[in-house]
Amino acid sequence: MLENWVVLPTRLPLIVRRCHLCAAERFRADGKFRVNANHKLLDAWLLALCTGCGDTVKLTVVERTNVRSLRPGLLERLHDNDPGLAAELLQDPGFRHRNHVAADWDGAWRLDTGDADRADREVLDVSVHFAARIPVRPVRLIAEGLGLSRTEVKRLIEGGELFSAVRLSGSLSGDFAFTLKR
Repeated sequence: MLENWVVLPTRLPLIVRRCHLCAAERFRADGKFRVNANHKLLDAWLLALCTGCGDTVKLTVVERTNVRSLRPGLLERLHDNDPGLAAELLQDPGFRHRNHVAADWDGAWRLDTGDADRADREVLDVSVHFAARIPVRPVRLIAEGLGLSRTEVKRLIEGGELFSAVRLSGSLSGDFAFTLKR
């Protein structure tokens, strides 16, 4: 029987960037945007606050862009301070690259394994779905989902009892499946 696990975001990730005032390395975005229009050209930024001193940093969403060339609904979402838009932007590798930042997902996600009873099964097939692009180590996910230590999960992988079509070392942010044979 196939079990379905889901990795869900619980909050926006922290933004990794050095503060020029206090040298802290994390900023917290709460979904607030600043929009500035100069005739037909538009600038928009995602605002983030330093976790150390509270200083504000602006992350560029659009820069000197003609209002008519924006995708439909974007301007309205910017004006409404849509936290969903902030989440989309922080998951976008292009946005992070343009602004020279990284996303810190530690403590910003949870694993929903359902209420399945798996204690007596010899073979456990699990499909893991990511609700957002959250980079997580599969060993950590499996350990948390099965209630094992990471060392025990690594031992199961090396012993051939736990296997997958994808590489279980490193980080993943896309769906995968694995099988555990006891």
